[in-house]
Amino acid sequence: MIQAAVLGYGTVGSGVVEVIEKNADMVGRNAGEEIHVKYILDLRDFPGDPHEKEVIHDFKQIIEDDEVKIVCETMGGVGAAYEFTKQALTAGKSVCTSNKELVAAHGPELLALAKEHNCNYLFEASVGGGIPIIRPIKDALTAERIEAITGILNGTTNYILTKMEKEGADFESVLKLAQDKGYAERNPEADVEGHDACRKIAILSSLMTGKNVDYQKIYTEGITKITARDFAYAGAMGMSIKLLALSRKMGEETLAMVAPFLISEESPLHMVSGVFNAIMVKGNMLGDSMFYGRGAGKLPTASAVVADVVDCARHIGETLMCFWDAEEAALMSIDDVERKFFFRAKAGNGERLKKLFGEELQEISLSDVTEETGYVTDVMKEKEFAALYEQLADITVGSRIRIEA
Repeated sequence: MIQAAVLGYGTVGSGVVEVIEKNADMVGRNAGEEIHVKYILDLRDFPGDPHEKEVIHDFKQIIEDDEVKIVCETMGGVGAAYEFTKQALTAGKSVCTSNKELVAAHGPELLALAKEHNCNYLFEASVGGGIPIIRPIKDALTAERIEAITGILNGTTNYILTKMEKEGADFESVLKLAQDKGYAERNPEADVEGHDACRKIAILSSLMTGKNVDYQKIYTEGITKITARDFAYAGAMGMSIKLLALSRKMGEETLAMVAPFLISEESPLHMVSGVFNAIMVKGNMLGDSMFYGRGAGKLPTASAVVADVVDCARHIGETLMCFWDAEEAALMSIDDVERKFFFRAKAGNGERLKKLFGEELQEISLSDVTEETGYVTDVMKEKEFAALYEQLADITVGSRIRIEA
């Protein structure tokens, strides 16, 4: 029997215990040995809980217990979770986590620590929740030169944008609904401002390049400026608006960014709605493959953590390969990226705009809107568009949206 400990008995932590217990036969068979949760670390007590006897308050008990071989870190944050993870790895105990913030901030250090002490630091649940994506990149696609990763990596923002599109609702009202349903936190900043998706694409970019991609250097833009009117124009163009996280190899550099994009009906990501997530991986031999499913939630995320537990149980005393070095990856500035842009302007300014953007500027009109017009530019560099757009502050309405080819 392999003994495990769970740090944090919240949504994901309690889910990990539930998955190990309910699927004990499958987990044990796949691990080659029965897995048992010996300790649950939390500041709280849980009287009446079926696992109240396993709840402890001192992490030292876990570190000093040689029977514990695997630790599931589901606390979140980069404070105690970081310190406990380092201590566990230093003690030769493998750590499985769903903590995207910690992985993005300290991934190379913790992976090196695991290697040094012949154990593992696994983080399948940190990016896609229940969607397997780390393991496919690390193991199944090892014959591929991965050229690009594009994904809808946040279920909260995808739910909000889907409701806005289908119901013509505004951002604030849908955000409140998402909070009432438990899809969005009371403080939704990490989701709606794109920070959550940014950390996830940083992790994927690091695995793609084999070098560390600092999430703090990734251009990130959220969805708070998207309006119901934007969706009306998107519908008129046969397009949708999604918050995309993307990473692409551009010669010796890597382009990584998070922002709302208009995408066409031909894109496989167009149909991804509600709280679902999807990640497209482009390999130089395979081409495009897509991983789709629930990107969050108690049991889907817990299932991914337990899958890592099984992997650790199969490799007690040895370290699984993970190509992610501490060397910083060279990130490309978005200024020189070329694409089309959509923007809105007050009616009657067509001639002025065509003088600036050229005759290729396309007008998009809505039958029930007379006070403004939508426009789509030809392909141009980000810095060129930004310079022209800045000159139009007196006539533009709303904000511009990039178009993903």
